[in-house]
Amino acid sequence: SLFDDEEAGVAGGHGEVEREVEPGGDDVQGEGDVALLRPPRIGASEERGEDSDGEAHGQSHPGRVRVRPTLDIANSHRNGRQPMRAIVYTAAGGPDVIAIRDVAALTAGPGELTVRVKAAGLNRADIYQRRGGYAAPPGWPPDIPGLEYAGQVETVGPGVTRWRPGDRVMGLVGGGAQAELVKVREAEALPIPGNLAYAEAAAIPEVFYTAYDALITRGRLQAGERVLIHAVGSGVGTAAAQLAKHLGATVIGTSRSADKLVRARTYGVDVGIDTSRTALRDAVSEPVNLVLDVIGGPALADHVALLAPRGRLVILGLMAGRKAEIELDPLLHKRLEIIGSVMRSRGPEERAALVRELAERLVPLFEPGEGEPVLRPVVDRTYPMEQIAEAHGAMERNENFGKLVIEIR
Repeated sequence: SLFDDEEAGVAGGHGEVEREVEPGGDDVQGEGDVALLRPPRIGASEERGEDSDGEAHGQSHPGRVRVRPTLDIANSHRNGRQPMRAIVYTAAGGPDVIAIRDVAALTAGPGELTVRVKAAGLNRADIYQRRGGYAAPPGWPPDIPGLEYAGQVETVGPGVTRWRPGDRVMGLVGGGAQAELVKVREAEALPIPGNLAYAEAAAIPEVFYTAYDALITRGRLQAGERVLIHAVGSGVGTAAAQLAKHLGATVIGTSRSADKLVRARTYGVDVGIDTSRTALRDAVSEPVNLVLDVIGGPALADHVALLAPRGRLVILGLMAGRKAEIELDPLLHKRLEIIGSVMRSRGPEERAALVRELAERLVPLFEPGEGEPVLRPVVDRTYPMEQIAEAHGAMERNENFGKLVIEIR
């Protein structure tokens, strides 16, 4: 879901942190094909770096450690495992509810890995969860945020054959990535391309998974089509622009920042629309075949009007509202499709199937071939985990272009 959008417009949550929600789900759509085109060079190359294998781990944050029923630190000590540090939401509220705490260490079960996290992406979903409005799905830590990670395999559970300790991996989880260790299923980890540093790899999973699924699997984008991408300066926006340009589409991007629109041209945007100055319908001169929407209700009528016959609207977020009233006639006459999608609520089988497809078709595009890589993670800034509150503030002020990444030390 497009929760790292730069145009937030929802109210903060109130009350205590929710501990469970009803599971959601998406219907599995037909798979699309990624044409391995060789696009024009996308921007200048970024300096790559490697982390050493033997990083020192920080000491515990001063103050009393809050022990939770699901985080049995005493039992961790009895089993000979040292507690791990994690970013924790102590309640629902502002950045002041964020703490760094010692929590129970993790053990890999059958078919699972524990990963020593080097970097974790920050997403708009983490902000909503902190406010109390977006609980973690069942089975994931209710108070440790983080949807994406990059790091090294620490341990492997029984039956694991694909990975070994020391392997560099990245991936998407339902929560808990902003900690020294995260536990993942073997089938849901991806290899980190050798040319990428951990901070760059941590900027890939949430935004490129979402962009690939929205553009290709659900949106069925084809070469020569026109795609409208909202919040094109966001993490998902910059990822979607690169993928759409690689597929041979004309990319139209929106933002409320003229500077972000200029920067987005480096990543494949052909036409930029400053929605703080121009009404969307007035600015889009020709119908579009696909819309990636994070706005929600208030923009629905505009999107239906702008779509060409047999156009597709993929809704990834509801940042400006959950309700809309529209005339249904255009949906019938133009044979339009409205498709909803969210990553976090998907079950393990659906996630594993997507990871297999991404390993084959997406990950190679981050590796250099004859020239520069086709795709590049866009990292705006990195923060040490001790500055997590500052990172939340930057995202809430919409300062970032691309991703904010937390380094776990």
